[in-house]
This record gives sequence, structure tokens and C-alpha cells, in this order.
Amino acid sequence: MKKTNGNILEFVVDEQHEGKELKEILYDEMKLSSRLVRRMKRSKSILVNGNFITFHARLRRGDKVEAIMADEVNQFEPENIPMEVVYEDVDLVIVNKQPGLVVHPTKGHPTGTMANALVYRMKEREESYKIRFVNRLDRDTSGLIIIAKNPYAQQELSKQMQRDEVEKIYLAVVKGIIEEEKGTVDAPIGRPDPEDILRKVYEGGQASVTHYEVIERIKDATVIRVKLETGRTHQIRVHMAHIGYPLIGDELYGYVDEELIQRQALHAETLIFQQPRTGEKVKVSAPVPDDIKGLIQKLS
Repeated sequence: MKKTNGNILEFVVDEQHEGKELKEILYDEMKLSSRLVRRMKRSKSILVNGNFITFHARLRRGDKVEAIMADEVNQFEPENIPMEVVYEDVDLVIVNKQPGLVVHPTKGHPTGTMANALVYRMKEREESYKIRFVNRLDRDTSGLIIIAKNPYAQQELSKQMQRDEVEKIYLAVVKGIIEEEKGTVDAPIGRPDPEDILRKVYEGGQASVTHYEVIERIKDATVIRVKLETGRTHQIRVHMAHIGYPLIGDELYGYVDEELIQRQALHAETLIFQQPRTGEKVKVSAPVPDDIKGLIQKLS
């Protein structure tokens, strides 16, 4: 499969694949989901050599299959909000989100979000794609967020997430001195009260695994690097508080001292995954923000 632009997936039939039905190529070789195939079939946007043909047709060597994903409109207003793009290709944008920025409009935050900033950037660059967040971060967590530009990229990255094939590495500063060099928290997390935002470790929760290692021990605090095996809401914050080392600045689960830092000391530092179209390994990192650097300096 090769790329032409972000909305078109191509496959040229070779000797190995000649004689296969079109539907086999779509599902087995191009890895399209049944939902995406149904949508493109309805709009007659799956073509072989430029023509719409039956899905049971057998293909010949040299046939060119094109799956064309339609442009979709965003409903967000463009807003000129500073935003640092650290990686971009035909399928993805990765942003280093600043703390305090909400990712997606909500009732409480209808504007001033990353989605609004992305639409503004599209307008400036004369681009158009529907914003599909592959991962999310809390408002006061900084760091890397992946945005898929088309449904295929979202589908493939979501599969990688579900199979725990995306490495998500965070930097955090916790209250207290962790004596061991590394450790793992394997404890289920859930929300016992659906009316309460708080998550807790309890038997009825979802399986949750967090690995951590010590980077530096400072004044009654420890700088750690955290690798998530699962991706539950508030997972790092809940797990570190559960073992007695809450995040500094965390108003929900942690230790708050506004003279040290005015948000939880948590930064999504590195993402490692496979580019959905090419399968190539992608590693993206975001530098530690100034407020966390300042916190570490104050406590050193």
C-alpha cells in the first residue's frame, strides 16, 4: 500500500495477490474496518482502475485499488490559540499540549480548546480534515496528544492502543522519597460513584498497570518516569496516591502547594507507535515544560 494523499489509500495488485476478491484485498491487505468499508461502499468511493466494481470481483496483477475517504467538516470555531506541533505526516498531527488547555469542547469549556486551535491552524494552512483525538490528557497535564486526520489512521492507532502496542511514557514529580529504583502498581481503577469525578482503586474497577522508575530524589520528593501498560482515566494520579506518593500539585489526589507549582506535576513525555499506513516505528518526545523544571529546581 502506498500513499497519495491523506484521504486516499492505494493498493496495487502484484503476483502474490492476483486472483483474490476485492473484498479480500480491502480487509486482509489494506486492513480496512468493516465500518469504514460499508461507508465507502455506500458512497461508491472504492475504485479499481478508476471504476466502481462488485466486491466479489477477482483482481488481476497491476490492478490499482483506491479507497477514498471523504472530507468531513468540523463543527468547531477557529481560535488563534498558541499550539506546538512536534510531528506531522499525511495521517497524523502530534501536539505538545500546554498545561491548562482543555482538549475538546465541553459544556464547561465550549471554546478555547485544542480543537479550536487545530481548526484555526487548518484554516491558515488551507487544509481540511475532521479532528479525531487518539489519546486524551487532563486539562492540567502537559505533553503529547495524537490527532488522526482520517478514519483509517484513527482505526489503526486505536487498534494499537487496545493491544497495548503504543508506548506511553510520562514524567512526574511525587511527594515523598521512593526508596526502590523501580516498581509496578497493578491495581484495578474505577469510579464507584458515577456522579463523582474521583477514581479509586477498588475490586470492581478495571485492570490497571503502571510501571515507574526513579530519575532523581530531591527534597521530600521524587522525580519519576512512568510507563503505562493500560490507559485508565487519572491512572498515574490514582496509582501513585494509592501507594503513598501522590503527585505534587494534584488537587484531586495529591499534595498541593501553589508556591511550588499550580497544577499536577505530570507531563506526557514520549510516545512510540507504528505509523498506521507504512508500519514504520515513530518515536516522538516533548521537552519537560518550564513549570515542572522550576518545581524540580526549587526542591533540589
